Amino acid sequence: MLRQLFAWIVGRRLENERLSEEKFSVFWGMPILSSDAISSVAYAVEEMLWILVPVIGMASYLWMPRIAISIILLMLILVFSYRQVVEAYPGGGGAYVVARDNLGSGSGLIAGAALSIDYTLTVAVSITAGTAAITSAFPQLLSHHVAISVLLVILVALGNIRGIRESSRLFSIPTYAFIAAVLALIIVGIIKGASATHYSIPEVEMSHVPFGTELVTIFLLMRAFSSGCSAVTGVEAISDAVPNFKEPPEVNAKRAYTLLAFAIIITFGGITYLTNVYHPVPTPNLTIIAQLAIDVFGRGGMFYFIQFATAAILIMAANTAFAGFPTLLSVIAQDRFVPRQFAMRGHRLNFNNGIAILAVLAIILVVIFQGSTHHLIPLYAIGVFTSFSLAQVGLLTRWFREKPDGWPYKAVVNSVGAAATVSTVLILGVTKFSEGAWVVVVVIPILVVLMLGIHGHYKSVARQLDISNEALIGTDLSRGTVLHVIVPIDSMNTMVVKALQYARTMTANVEAFHVEIYPGEGDKLRNKWALLNTDIPLVMRQSPYRDIVGPLVEYINSEDHASKPGDMITVMLPQFFVSKWWQTLLHNNTSIFIANAMFRQHKVVVSVLPFYLEADK
Repeated sequence: MLRQLFAWIVGRRLENERLSEEKFSVFWGMPILSSDAISSVAYAVEEMLWILVPVIGMASYLWMPRIAISIILLMLILVFSYRQVVEAYPGGGGAYVVARDNLGSGSGLIAGAALSIDYTLTVAVSITAGTAAITSAFPQLLSHHVAISVLLVILVALGNIRGIRESSRLFSIPTYAFIAAVLALIIVGIIKGASATHYSIPEVEMSHVPFGTELVTIFLLMRAFSSGCSAVTGVEAISDAVPNFKEPPEVNAKRAYTLLAFAIIITFGGITYLTNVYHPVPTPNLTIIAQLAIDVFGRGGMFYFIQFATAAILIMAANTAFAGFPTLLSVIAQDRFVPRQFAMRGHRLNFNNGIAILAVLAIILVVIFQGSTHHLIPLYAIGVFTSFSLAQVGLLTRWFREKPDGWPYKAVVNSVGAAATVSTVLILGVTKFSEGAWVVVVVIPILVVLMLGIHGHYKSVARQLDISNEALIGTDLSRGTVLHVIVPIDSMNTMVVKALQYARTMTANVEAFHVEIYPGEGDKLRNKWALLNTDIPLVMRQSPYRDIVGPLVEYINSEDHASKPGDMITVMLPQFFVSKWWQTLLHNNTSIFIANAMFRQHKVVVSVLPFYLEADK
């Protein structure tokens, strides 16, 4: 029953041959890999206002369009640059592969660590922002926002576990619904704003924001710009997941980037323009999108549709990370810098392990920061712009080294991209460091050290397991080592007799081993053993501390048994299996503990002889 429930939740298994069917088309792939960048519109403008409004008041709305234009230009630079990443590296991996191949493995690991942090924050920020949209429409849910966010992370993770194609259908619709809702808001808002003879801020429930009279400073504008840069995070996701597109993947990925550019220009630019017209004020209880919807449509059906579409795309924006992060980890795992389990596809042909670890990390962030988007944003952009910078510098190095056709043009694009992204990293580092960006600066080196440690372990294992061709040629498999079998027993019963009989078919060197926990407790076993017609010796050891595993390990490592230094010792464990899962809890299952201890012993082989019990009558 549990297996059927699991299959219903995550879907039935798919054969390897079905992988080609589990690919994105441009129409479905763009929203699933770009929903993060598109949905950032919902909070990027708001984050800029949180910086500007408390300091310069109404003057904020004069500076907003200028800052927005600079962010849109930055986004266009990134789109052109990442189209070149797709063309040069159609195998996916994005900034990690670019930096690894052109700047060295160290730079690649920094890019991989930065992207991993960014993807985790993408899930946390998108989900908490989506929850904020829900609570803006239904304020009575505000006190449960953390629990709602955690539940949404789990639901999105389960949707991705069901598979690539199904998640693309499921998660693409909200993206197109959001674009349609924002277009309606922009068109009606522009018409209404142009026809109004004057504008007054509508009466909405907002907390008080003090308006200051301080002069505009470069540092203030830099802070607002760095907050608005969250609008371009997620641009790298398409380059990370190029193999997930249908053939030809690089062509379809580049087309998806073109669609993404149009979507962000229209939505981000339009929302910024409406902000400049209607002057919404940032408040913890009502988002900027919600205020604009009230200004334009009132609290009617269209308001709730916009809130629903905004919440849906913000929630589904986490899917950008769930699509890109597991693919990125699979590439890094193939280079043996993260556990190799992340390179394995699950029963639905997706990278389940990457999906699961991303969900766990995002839930931890949501709980720690109590579901506050405003507190998570300062950690958000510095990681991704670090990877942006490494990708641009890496490609620039590639063009100058290889000089392919059209390389001067490509070099110019990536030179501009490198200058823009490095400058943005410096701005983010200066303006957001004390607000939480220092956490990312500390965590990236820690992750790099961990990945280097994992790589060192894999190299050590490979070195110790490697066998040369000369050694293979000189190996004689016709000669086997002498086998010695030890059968640990607790009492004399049918299962033990079968184990001893089976052991004797393998070798004449068999011993039975029993641990006597209490004095005299083994007398019954001795008496029954005497009834056996066998020359198999029964070895008994005392254990005053009621330890069973320890005396067996001590005996194996001693010279008391009959085996010789070159012999292989097999510990044969007779183990019965009950018919009901809950019946397992009623037994000691000592064999499990013995097996775990034996795995750490040299020249010891563990063998389990199963004995299946019938159902209780």
